[in-house]
Amino acid sequence: MVEDELAHFDKIISEFGSKFKNTLSDTPCQMVGLKDAYKDSIKALSEKLSAKLKEEERMIEMFLEYQNQLCKQNKIIQEKKDNLLKLIAEVKDKKQELEVLMANIQDLKEEYSRKKETISIANKANEERLKRLQQSADVYKDRLGLEIRKVHGDKLQFIFTGIDPKHPESPFMFSLRINEARDYEVSDSAPHLECLEEFQENVRKTNNFSAFLANVRKAFTAMVYN
Repeated sequence: MVEDELAHFDKIISEFGSKFKNTLSDTPCQMVGLKDAYKDSIKALSEKLSAKLKEEERMIEMFLEYQNQLCKQNKIIQEKKDNLLKLIAEVKDKKQELEVLMANIQDLKEEYSRKKETISIANKANEERLKRLQQSADVYKDRLGLEIRKVHGDKLQFIFTGIDPKHPESPFMFSLRINEARDYEVSDSAPHLECLEEFQENVRKTNNFSAFLANVRKAFTAMVYN
């Protein structure tokens, strides 16, 4: 824009020079008029150029301000982008942790289900064994004077009578249960038998429960006579 104005100014100067040459023979008044006209033209052009320069300076300032604001906005956008990427990474990590946790929970559920099934099978087997022992109660009662009762803690209580000739009704007893390893576990003998633990180990090895009961009765009998 400034270059266009300068070209226009050069054109005015050239036109003025041409007019000045053509009027050298005119009167001094005409010379004064031309001089004044030239000054007015120069003044008007200077004012116009000054206004244009100020406008362009204002436009440059506006451009620089806009550029500065744009840089700030780009910085804010980049920060938000970085924060978003960080958040996405954190969410991804949390998702992976959740997947691992869900897999662990599933493994625990499966393990619990297997153990529950194993325990259920063991309990059923134990119930069957206790049931068979209970079914033999009448036979043992007739032959050995034995009564079998089911007591608290999934135990069977074995009560012998007719051992002490002086007191045939006096009870001699012990308790038995099937433990988690599906072995016989004997406890609570009254009166106490020192050899009861040895009998327990034998019946675990031989699984001959009838011989175990016979040995316990013999031990109680020997205790009475001794």
